[in-house]
Amino acid sequence: MVDLNDIAIFVKVAQFKSFSRAAQAMSMPVSTVSRAVSNLEVQLGVTLLHRTTRKLSLTLQGNNYYNQCNKTLSDLFDAESILTQIQKNPEGTLKISAPRIMRQEPFYKFLSDFQRNYPSIKIDLFITNSYLDLIAENIDVSIRFGGLKDSTLITKRIGTSIRYIVAAPDYLKGQSLPSNPQDLMQHQCVILGGRNNETEWELVNGRKTAKVQVTGSMASRDFQSVSDFTYRGHGIGLLPITYCDEQIRNGTLIRILPEWASPEIVVHAVYPTRKFLPSRLHVFLEALKVWESPFWLFLAHSQKNRKA
Repeated sequence: MVDLNDIAIFVKVAQFKSFSRAAQAMSMPVSTVSRAVSNLEVQLGVTLLHRTTRKLSLTLQGNNYYNQCNKTLSDLFDAESILTQIQKNPEGTLKISAPRIMRQEPFYKFLSDFQRNYPSIKIDLFITNSYLDLIAENIDVSIRFGGLKDSTLITKRIGTSIRYIVAAPDYLKGQSLPSNPQDLMQHQCVILGGRNNETEWELVNGRKTAKVQVTGSMASRDFQSVSDFTYRGHGIGLLPITYCDEQIRNGTLIRILPEWASPEIVVHAVYPTRKFLPSRLHVFLEALKVWESPFWLFLAHSQKNRKA
């Protein structure tokens, strides 16, 4: 097979009509340049250059070959330049996968603000709870809560989520407060993503763990509606701290079994490779890292809490 480097050297020689000037332009020894052209002629089985002591000129076949190769090399260099530019400048289509919990206004606002800051980036958003194959689906980045199935992917921790057991004062009127996790089975609970309005809550208290099967008359697939139903007194909810911390402080929600909570849920940005990371993905990851998301504890804040 013909060596592309030999072709590039031949094109340069044809342009300068001189081995020495071509060698100087490419910072190569003249002998290397001459040998490359000779190798190319042997591979092709044709004479590309007429060589005399005074003059260097293209043969008819050499001229035809030069015209074809020069255009092809120019296209290759243009393609390389475009790819390099894309790597350096935040532009192109950014395919993002996110779970259904993020199908809410704060995330849409974050994406809207991000795109306005980087108008050359196009957003292609997939909202799904399915674990998509990032490589097969050509997805740049996925936001994932909890355990990760594919250990070959690159992960960047962006925050944590902890859920508290809470209820509105209206619901608790005339009710006996639960004294242990099993008592939750006797209460109406607001269900996230359950089947037939029931689900299992996993709770921790230091090294203690408990799994409780809870049911309720209100169920939904996203935290915003689950939170709203809990605020309105439809039952006990297991809500992310970002949905209930302020309400606990102002008394609109009461924390139940305060020594118990969900296990810490780590939130990751997941992407196929760290090699040759496109700048559009790099700036998105940086924006995601500093976004004070309502869906998880801001990373710096959660680290501070662990030290406290």
